[in-house]
Amino acid sequence: MPMPMPTTPATLDRFLTPSHQALWADADAFAQEQVLPLVERMESAPSRVDRKLARLMANRRWFGVTVPAAFGGMQAGHVAKTILIHRLARVSGAAAAILQASLIPVAALLHFGNSDQRTALLPSVADGSMLMSIAVTEPDQGGHIGGMKASAEWDGTAWVLSGTKAHVGNSHIADLHVVVARTAPHGTRTSQALTAFLVRTDQRGVHVHRHTSKLGLHGFGFGLISFDRVRIPSENVLGEEGQGFAVAQSSSVLYGRPNLAAVSLGLHESAVALTAQYISARPRSKGTLADLGVVRDRLGQMSAREIMARILAYHAVDMLDRGLPCDMELITAKGIGHELASDTGTDAMELHGANALDDSYPLQRVWRDMQTTYAPAGTGEVQRIRLAEGLLQEHRRSPEQTDDSGRIAWSVLLADRIRPARLDPAAAV
Repeated sequence: MPMPMPTTPATLDRFLTPSHQALWADADAFAQEQVLPLVERMESAPSRVDRKLARLMANRRWFGVTVPAAFGGMQAGHVAKTILIHRLARVSGAAAAILQASLIPVAALLHFGNSDQRTALLPSVADGSMLMSIAVTEPDQGGHIGGMKASAEWDGTAWVLSGTKAHVGNSHIADLHVVVARTAPHGTRTSQALTAFLVRTDQRGVHVHRHTSKLGLHGFGFGLISFDRVRIPSENVLGEEGQGFAVAQSSSVLYGRPNLAAVSLGLHESAVALTAQYISARPRSKGTLADLGVVRDRLGQMSAREIMARILAYHAVDMLDRGLPCDMELITAKGIGHELASDTGTDAMELHGANALDDSYPLQRVWRDMQTTYAPAGTGEVQRIRLAEGLLQEHRRSPEQTDDSGRIAWSVLLADRIRPARLDPAAAV
């Protein structure tokens, strides 16, 4: 059953311009009219990657939401990006994941690409004719970047890349991958040992493994890619040799964390709305479940969490758009946003009783999708450790001071590179 499409909540008025509000309405209409009809098909075929949704969003140029207008992008900023992901996730976590996953490598290209790379690639990103992925995580190492085994060696004419990457968002539909690999001997500091490369899917030696179903986000491909002696010319190094750690970490902090906060927020909102609908219609004694005080207490707690998560998510990206230091806010939005959504998901499942176990109820899909936002861009423990380090003033402020734990304020260091993609109200819709 389609959920009602509310207007923008008053809690966000200080963050949203009229252009943002128009984009919000456009995203809601798209989600209801174009995405919702595809959800049942994606859920019924969990081993299949959906390609239609990406085409539909590409036609709207949403993959270029933060790309500067000079390259054909919307130049609409991070609040606009959050609106798109948030509103899509309210209807389909998979649709939101498809969009957000391709925006992270776009950040890497924006922040570290040279003039030739940006000129050659960003127009195709902006018009949706080329989708990107970022490949950092490995099967045995997870998010431990320092333990990375994929490596590339210079043979005199090209870099030769070999290794395997796991959990690559949009692995099966991306045309171009940002691949981070080791280019220095083990023992070299992580901040200097890795390099990022631009690798095309159709290059010899690139193998995208067969997609297998996951717990949630059915329709979204986040899979395994192997690289077997793939030859990469020097002009396809992204950034400088030895700068791969910075490419991966900055993209994760400035795009990955707020993107996942937006996915969590949309799912959170959906869980609250579905539960309110359910308890209002579920008979109990002479009324409904909604008449019971104990049930209202739990629903009220769910609503409070949703409001907190919403403010956290939009406050952080508003700061990013305004060029303010906000690493801690981005970390909080992701880490706490997931925790709040997860707690609400548990309450929603319990208030649905045994019906929560029935896949004919959409809450089950929402709950499964919620589980997918915990690990990417750092687990909850990682986020809290980073917050503690910030409180203890352990963050470094320049590339020369970067240590292996990545303690650096990326919103400060890359402020001049983020600023060109700030909001252009006329281009937001």
